[in-house]
Amino acid sequence: MKNGVAIADGFAEVKFKPVAGREDQAGGIVWRWKDRDNYYIARANALEGNVSLYHTEGGRRITIKYVDAPVAAQRWHTLRAEFKDQHIKVLLDGKSYIEIDDGHISGAGSVGVWTKADSVTVFDDFSYGGT
Repeated sequence: MKNGVAIADGFAEVKFKPVAGREDQAGGIVWRWKDRDNYYIARANALEGNVSLYHTEGGRRITIKYVDAPVAAQRWHTLRAEFKDQHIKVLLDGKSYIEIDDGHISGAGSVGVWTKADSVTVFDDFSYGGT
């Protein structure tokens, strides 16, 4: 998590390389992070071959949308989330895969990178900005 950052509208972007994992090989971005129980996640998973968007409220992660996408293991990818008001856009390697309106988490919050389970993921070039 990027301490001291509070962005309501803007973007977060990271390069990631899924290296290993039997259960998951995923890399992701979080934004509007209020605390460990309330935030958005966009992630790409090489084992599942998809990009997905979730919101976490009260510690429960809830799927907003999954889309099939070419997420190759052992290769660098760029994942980007753009968010303004209720509008969210998720891009993988420059291509838009999810574009949707969702109002579950509003207001400013921190941004950061995310992974889970047994994913071994390398991250680089994390950037963010607010409007």
